[in-house]
Amino acid sequence: MASPPARCPLTNDRFQGALNAAALVTQGALEQALRPMGDGPLVEAMRYAVRGGKGLRGFLVMESARLHGVGVEQAVWPAASIEAMHAYSLVHDDLPCMDDDALRRGQPTVHVKWDEAAAVLAGDALQTLAFDLLARPEVGPSGVRVQLVANMARAAGAQGMVRGQALDIAAETADAPLTLEQITALQAAKTGALIGWSAEAGAVLGGINPGPMRHYAGALGLAFQIADDILDVTGDAAVAGKALRKDAAAGKATFVSLLGLDGAKARAAQLVDEACAALESYGARAETLKDAARFVIARRN
Repeated sequence: MASPPARCPLTNDRFQGALNAAALVTQGALEQALRPMGDGPLVEAMRYAVRGGKGLRGFLVMESARLHGVGVEQAVWPAASIEAMHAYSLVHDDLPCMDDDALRRGQPTVHVKWDEAAAVLAGDALQTLAFDLLARPEVGPSGVRVQLVANMARAAGAQGMVRGQALDIAAETADAPLTLEQITALQAAKTGALIGWSAEAGAVLGGINPGPMRHYAGALGLAFQIADDILDVTGDAAVAGKALRKDAAAGKATFVSLLGLDGAKARAAQLVDEACAALESYGARAETLKDAARFVIARRN
């Protein structure tokens, strides 16, 4: 993979420590929210779905909140919210009517471990839980909560992630593979919208213009998807914890098929540089978020 941009070096200890700390408090908040629901099959499937993973979206909320002077006790609920929303999207994406995957995060997918009905319901419940978590009074004044909820609805729905998934499904039966412009727009919705919400949440919580974070997140989200396409070609399924090389087998256009492997690596590295540049106004306080940008193209899963 391309060498990291000189102005955005990855500091593993700093970033990994922040990522692990964010995942710990976010998982704790999710468990706290799920505990009153009991231990029935639906809630067990929900718990199963939110466990594991990198927790990158929750980390982005927590770290962007810290950058804007917002405390952990306030930021943890939006962080838990985005992880619930992301988990819902994975549960539904894995269904036979969507991507038809049997493995996620190194474990059987929810519909494999339970059944399709359980997976649909667990996903539905996680989606609504995401909005419930944003409505908690700990998140902040009502105006802040309403803005976060509205932004989430747009990022997750027919203007964002769901739109991207619909475009992805439509592309499977299209007469011709997608162009680079089309696949960029698809992935900006399917993957980038929730990453964008995550990175901007801290600024919203702090009542600060989210413009710089929006630029950062746009570059980060696209770099993340390009890295996914690279991993689909070069990765190890045992490390990735999911099936690989499905896009090539299906003849789907990806950044690798359109740019070539070296071209995709170069574009991802360029986007990391752009993400880092968007944070220059924050100075040294943004170094961990710059590490996150570098991480997305250095990761192996």
